[in-house]
Amino acid sequence: MISKNTIDKVFEIARVEEVIGEFLSLKKSGSNFKGLSPFSQERTPSFMVSPVKQIWKDFSSGKGGNVVAFLMEHEHFTYPEAIKFLANKYNIEIEESEINDKDRENRDHIESLYLQNNFAQKHFSKNIWETIEGKSLGLSYFKERGFSEETIRLFGLGYALEKKDDLFKTAKKEGYSDQFLDETGLVIYNDRGSIDRFRGRVVFPIRSMAGRIQGFGGRILSSDTKTAKYLNSPESKIYNKSKILYGIYEAKKEIAKEDVCYLVEGYTDVIQMYQKGIKNIVSSSGTALTIEQIQLIRRLTSNIIVLFDGDAAGLRAALRGIDIILSEGLNVKICSFPEGDDPDSFALNNNFYDIKNYIVEKSKDFIEFKTDLLIKEGSNDPIKKAATVRDIVQSIEKIPDPIKQEIYLRQCANQMQISEEVVFNSFAQEKNKVISKRKLKLNKEYISQKKITKQNPDNPLLNIEKQIISILILYGNDEAFFDETLIFSDAKGNLKEQSKTVQTRVFEKIFLDLQQDEIEMIQPEFQLLYNQLIDLFQREGKIEADKIVIQEQNPKIGKLLTDILLDFEKHQLHDWNKKNIFVKDRKSVVGQLVSETILTFRKYLVDQKIQKILEVAQKKQKDYNSVVFLEEIIQYQNLKKVLSKKLNRVL
Repeated sequence: MISKNTIDKVFEIARVEEVIGEFLSLKKSGSNFKGLSPFSQERTPSFMVSPVKQIWKDFSSGKGGNVVAFLMEHEHFTYPEAIKFLANKYNIEIEESEINDKDRENRDHIESLYLQNNFAQKHFSKNIWETIEGKSLGLSYFKERGFSEETIRLFGLGYALEKKDDLFKTAKKEGYSDQFLDETGLVIYNDRGSIDRFRGRVVFPIRSMAGRIQGFGGRILSSDTKTAKYLNSPESKIYNKSKILYGIYEAKKEIAKEDVCYLVEGYTDVIQMYQKGIKNIVSSSGTALTIEQIQLIRRLTSNIIVLFDGDAAGLRAALRGIDIILSEGLNVKICSFPEGDDPDSFALNNNFYDIKNYIVEKSKDFIEFKTDLLIKEGSNDPIKKAATVRDIVQSIEKIPDPIKQEIYLRQCANQMQISEEVVFNSFAQEKNKVISKRKLKLNKEYISQKKITKQNPDNPLLNIEKQIISILILYGNDEAFFDETLIFSDAKGNLKEQSKTVQTRVFEKIFLDLQQDEIEMIQPEFQLLYNQLIDLFQREGKIEADKIVIQEQNPKIGKLLTDILLDFEKHQLHDWNKKNIFVKDRKSVVGQLVSETILTFRKYLVDQKIQKILEVAQKKQKDYNSVVFLEEIIQYQNLKKVLSKKLNRVL
């Protein structure tokens, strides 16, 4: 584990404008920098970098954070990978913090497996360029497929010699252990000794999204029918076939940029397309598509186009992945190539523009695709037509978005030329079947609904909570004048108020008011951040805005902080001052802002309390003391009036 000391040094030395400047063209804009968003296609800059606060914000996509967050978003690094990248860039020695023996052993074990695979890749690659067998068989094969030497090197392609223990002997000479040769599956051990898994095969290294070699795929070049045509590394701690996508490392930037991922089956499909300029492409490596693979793509885009061969086998491959893509909430289209062609051969015989135009013109959503399939079969059989409709409806049921579901149901009715009523009834029946199978319970639905309500962005309390966090970050250190209101009951039980003006620091005012009301924020990230901010204020008496993001690895909190810190500088992107549009300095009215926010917060809480009393009274009905109930309601209504009066609002 990277030590906190190393992480602190990285954040202290790394400059967000320098790092982002290596990936984007930035121009000075006041005290900040601006540029075109790397996450969307745009002509007007909406990307801002603040050297003072050491954060960035992309107003077109809503993404933002510190220098590490940028590398995680743009380069798709994990947090440790981003820290290591910056440490290497700024020549910072990486220190490891103390971890327990078990964790250290596990980490070292995994690292050794990666090192073993890295050595094997270099060995296979060396074979293809420096051995007679490798050149005559491996290199010739790749060149016959139309791959250039540049492409071969880019994908790290190689060749495993026919010799039974070539890799084994070379690895042992270099000091690699039998344990890791065995675990990675590079060498097979049995009673007769050791033998290389990959022999007489061209080899395709399989990289993780971060570029580390997880395993290998090998294709035999001989015509031996007794030997498997393709062979993969066995499952290990670093290689799980259902969780990897071939080409994801090379394609990740282009997928995010184009906002669409092309999905194929084979290694050569990816390489050939990539060589022709279609770089946002990955392969499921011949396996049935899995949820884990789709989730990898979802980190980069919500749009998938499945490219498949024009034969029956290709058709089945495309169909079996549709439902799983839909179930993960992604948008899916399907593009079939002419019969006799696959993505590899089609790319080989066409240029970039022809390939791109073909995909755009021939891509169909799954309903259109399945409907055309029925028509292509020339079937007027009502039974087949009914089966196709059910098949489409079953796919639609997998979609989590109800709006998309309704749109697709209407489209299905239109294209299949049947009434919407029939299609919607069929959908309802299918949904009931699914609910029955899953045995959903009412209490689970209640918990789920409660969670949705809490996370509802339209909930006014969420906006107030965000406002409180914003005030603490921007003005928590400042002193301001506040109108303190003391609310008390007179001898007759009527609520009265008494006002006085006090001067205190903003964070103290907020903390004491919320503590008095025993308030906890409904958004977990807000509560976590609030606790940390108050703790910093109480221990150090102040906070520095540019250091807050550094202390958090939580992406949601990082985004929240960036939104707050850069929101008031958004006008710089469009030079509002030059257009005589001036943004009012909120610091001048911070006392009023805090008071109004707290009062509004209290008013909503009173509304909630009144609602709870009404709900309890309705449940208990006759058992509930009506006099007590009315007195309680009147007390809270009076309190609400006082708060509303302070806010200059009319009920």
